[in-house]
Amino acid sequence: SVMLGNALVDLYAKCGILAKAQEVLEELHVRDVVSWSSLIAGYAQQGQGHEALDCFEKMQREGSSPPNEVTFICILKACGGIGAIDKGKQIHNEIASGGVLRNNIMLGTALVDMYAKCGVFAKAAQVLKELPIQDTISWNALITGYSQEGEFHEVLKCFQQMQQDGVSPNEVTFLCVLNACARTGNLDEAKMYYESMSTEYGITPKLEHHACMVVVFGC
Repeated sequence: SVMLGNALVDLYAKCGILAKAQEVLEELHVRDVVSWSSLIAGYAQQGQGHEALDCFEKMQREGSSPPNEVTFICILKACGGIGAIDKGKQIHNEIASGGVLRNNIMLGTALVDMYAKCGVFAKAAQVLKELPIQDTISWNALITGYSQEGEFHEVLKCFQQMQQDGVSPNEVTFLCVLNACARTGNLDEAKMYYESMSTEYGITPKLEHHACMVVVFGC
């Protein structure tokens, strides 16, 4: 049955046995959006972006089941992972023209993340700004992208804007912010942000946050 076939594809994909997952999918008489998305998600999770894109293109060529939100989120993750910006833009256009993006925060965040990972920060910031709600995860997608590219002043600017907009940072945000302070030599700011984690936001600093402070005091 389709349900059993989908369950097998999903099981093999989640276990990282992707050749077997693909083999099972290809043997199914009916391949639906669930089976395709499970395989694409598996490749994306394993960092095999090119294989994920190949599956996505096969799915579209077959045309029997259009991609859904889960498919798009997984394929955008794959594009970000391999820096496939042209394909990412193409998928963005497809999402926008299909009206899937409207009021969809998870999909919007996946787009921000894809553009940020590809280093296209102006577009990432634009997509973030156009989201109906900017939450911690969508802001983190942009902030993490800046941090990974060494754009530490932009990390701090985003953090200030995020706070002005009333969005609460989390552990990931503070890790990027403390790292940015360490790299830019902002000792006073680092101490202030580090203390605010527990006093203002109730976040217990972890080993990674302590390590950033060691770097700050070593500057």
